[in-house]
Amino acid sequence: MTDRVAPDMWVDPADDPRETSAGQPAGEKDTVWDYLRRYRLTIEMKCADLTPEQLASRSVPPSTMSLLGLVRHLARVEHHWFRRVLEGQDIPRIYRTDDDHDADFNVVAADADLVADAWASWRREVDHADRWLARCDDLDAEVPHGGGRVAVRDVLVHMVEEYARHAGHADLLRECIDGRTGQ
Repeated sequence: MTDRVAPDMWVDPADDPRETSAGQPAGEKDTVWDYLRRYRLTIEMKCADLTPEQLASRSVPPSTMSLLGLVRHLARVEHHWFRRVLEGQDIPRIYRTDDDHDADFNVVAADADLVADAWASWRREVDHADRWLARCDDLDAEVPHGGGRVAVRDVLVHMVEEYARHAGHADLLRECIDGRTGQ
């Protein structure tokens, strides 16, 4: 028997790191940024306390989806949208090659070094994105993208959508690994 207040939840509500004492965010940027922060934490929570074997375990054939692949994919997404698109850096993509556009999911193995690299990349890209976002004061600003232009606001909303979608995948993957369900 557990001494948790809400044993059917991932963590007790009082212990949920996604909840802050700061209250509701004020303004559009802080609201969107708060949603992004919460989804990032959700991904971390879903991967917590798993072995490299568990993180690398695939969903169902022929899918190559795994929690480790999701971490690599989200590092790639953060890197692409913040560095390459919003900042306009002309740098190679991470976890993607000309021969394998899905290397983030395909090049996954039950290897501690691969897991450490994925988390280091993800944390580096999240930190970089947050530093960029802290300096951003115009969500209406547009940058070149795909032959047209895209607003900062659209990129941020896309990031929330990307994480929300993959947090749902992470819920199912984690449940398959050890039975823990989403909150």
